[in-house]
Order: sequence, then structure tokens, then C-alpha cells
Amino acid sequence: MTQSATAGRRRWLSDGVAVFGPGLVVMLADTDVGSVITAAQSGVEWGYRLLLLQVLLIPILFMVQELTVRLGVFTGRGHGELIRDTFGPFWAWVSLAGLAVATFGALLTEMSGVAGVGELYGIPRGWSLAATVLFLIGVVTTGSYRRVERVAIALGLFELAFFVVAWLAHPKLAALAHGAINIPITSTSYLYLAAANIGAVIMPWMVFYQQSAIADKKLRAEHLSAARWDTAVGAVVTQLVMAAVLIATAATFGPNGEHPPLDTVGEMSVALTRFLGQTAGRAIFGAGVIGAGMVAAVVCSLALAWGAGEVTGYRHSLEHRPREAGWFYFVFSASIVVGAVVVGLWPNLVSLNIGVQVMNALLLPLVLGFLIALSVRALPPAHRLRGPYLVVVILVTVLTTAFGVFGGLQGAGLF
Repeated sequence: MTQSATAGRRRWLSDGVAVFGPGLVVMLADTDVGSVITAAQSGVEWGYRLLLLQVLLIPILFMVQELTVRLGVFTGRGHGELIRDTFGPFWAWVSLAGLAVATFGALLTEMSGVAGVGELYGIPRGWSLAATVLFLIGVVTTGSYRRVERVAIALGLFELAFFVVAWLAHPKLAALAHGAINIPITSTSYLYLAAANIGAVIMPWMVFYQQSAIADKKLRAEHLSAARWDTAVGAVVTQLVMAAVLIATAATFGPNGEHPPLDTVGEMSVALTRFLGQTAGRAIFGAGVIGAGMVAAVVCSLALAWGAGEVTGYRHSLEHRPREAGWFYFVFSASIVVGAVVVGLWPNLVSLNIGVQVMNALLLPLVLGFLIALSVRALPPAHRLRGPYLVVVILVTVLTTAFGVFGGLQGAGLF
């Protein structure tokens, strides 16, 4: 290998290390507590029949988030700001309203999950929620973007514990393969859970977060390739985690078998990890839930703070100190506190998580519509969506959105 080639590879690796982060963080947050419980319910009710959907969602998830990478890299602006500048303040406020609804729903599931893990160890709900709020606010208000990113990745990596749970459930490969292709497409309850799984993968706050994080990190055109790899790796990891949870519950119970309710973290821990023993089971499953809940709470709250700043015009960067960007840190902190207070006063909100994911699916037309429109109008001409790839993106988006909305409305008895 020539000296110039060696230098080029080193430079590419150096750029990759510097760029990696926004995609992986947002994908780890994608497998939040609500997503974990949705995947678990999918395995309990339908065995492996929703497993193929987890695989099919990998390229769709990458396609969606890759558009946020392009927009962040080539415009240097966050999602809300770009909507405001391209389509006007009214549509920016509409997008922000959708983001706020999705963020609040997500925070209820994240905080419920964290509180549920605390209760497994006899920690009162109020104490665990207070500790979570103080920790998250402390991390975000006392560090730069890179520090917050490193902490988020470290928390998210605890989700890998779900692979241990899936392995120890001893799934049978023949049953897995047969179930994955045996799809009851005419079943209303199946379509409802399929819609919930789609909503658990493509969420409004993911789009806002990744584009704003790329803008905050000041990534540019030369970072595009590495940023795409960051997103691709994250898409694969998050869907493998979802698949692991589904496989664990399907292998443990199977469809239509006798099983306890799995509406709370405690019930899931007891049911899924009984073959590990109480101590190891709680530790492994609890680590996964804590990682999922904490990283998602950081990401969705930051997405709301960034989005609100981009729409209203207040300072919105982690590179500013709290005294320099008071509204940004206030929105972040207030969303965390409100989520914790509601969960503290209204227990067992984890049972609402599937409804939250279906709500995300119903928001897809708004979220993906803006994303494609910006990719056609706001990008530099050389990087805009056009030609065959534009047709593919629109087709995939329409089919995914239609399936999610139809399944959600039909499953809820509204269609």
C-alpha cells in the first residue's frame, strides 16, 4: 500500500471517529422502553410472525434518517428551522406540535420504564424518578454536545443485554423461520400491532434530533459518507435489538399460549428472565430497560428543545451554556420534569405504550411528508432527491405510511 493510500485511510478513519455519534445515538434511542414492550407483546401474541417486519424496517429506517443526514450536512440547519424558512412559520408550528405530542408520549414510557426497574429493587417510584431527572439534567446542562453524545451511547449500549435474554430463551430455528413467513395479513389485531411496530421505529423526534445534532456538530459535505455509515450501523443495531426482544418472548411463550400479562417492566422481567434466576434476570433485563429509557429520554427531550428553538428563534445549541441559551435548557429540563411528575402521579403508564407507538404511526404522513418535501426543495440541486431514487423513496414512504395508518385506525376500530 502506498504512503498516500495509507494516509488517506487514516484520514477516513479519523473523520469517521469524529463524525460517528448522531446516527448511533438516535438509533439506540429508537429502541426505547415503548418499543421494547411493543416487541415483547408482538412475540407473545403472534410468535415470530412480526419478525420479518423488523428486518424489512431496517432499509426503510435508514432511508428516512439518511434524508435527515443530507439535510443537516448540506444546509447546516435543524429540521424545524428548515421547515420555517422553506414553508413558512405556520407549517413550522404544525411540525413542532406533532413533535411535542410524540415527545410527551415517549417520555411517559421512558420514565415508566426507569421507575419500573427501580421498583424491582424496592426503590420507591419517586426516588428513582427524581434521581433520573437530576442525572439527565446534570449531564445535559454541564457538558458540550460531544460529552452528551458519549454519555448517551454509553447508556444505550446497555440495550445489548437483550441479546443475552434472547440467546438464553433458546429459540428453535425451524419455528422461527416458519413463523416469520406465516403472516396473517387479514387479522385486525395483527395489523394493529404491525402499525405499533412501525410507529416504534419511525418517530418524529428522531428526525428532529439527528438533523439538529448534525447541525450542532457542524458536519459538512466531506463528512457525508461517514455520517451515512453511522446511520446504517445504528439502523441495523436498533432493529436487531427489537428482534431479540421479540424472539425472547416468542420462544418463551409462543402465540396463544398461557402467559402472564406483560404490561409493566416488572411483569416482563419475571416472565422473560425466569430461566436466569431472579438476581441475574433482574440485572440483565433491568440494564436493558435503563439503557433504552435513559438514552431515549435524552434524545426526545433534546429534539423538542432544538425544534422549539429552531421554530421560535431562541438560541438552541449544546455549545452554549445555560445562561446563554436559557430557553433551550428550560424546554429540555421542563419536558423531563413534566414526564417524571406525570408518571409519579399516574402509575402503570407503560401499559399505554402500544397506543403511543400507534400514535407515532398516525403522525407519519406529517413527518415523512415534510422530510421528502425538504429533500426536494431545500437541498442544493446536486443533492436533491430526484429521478428513480425519488420515486423509490415516495413509493416506500407511501406504502409504509398507509400500512401504519390503516393498521392503527382499523385496530382501534376507527376504520
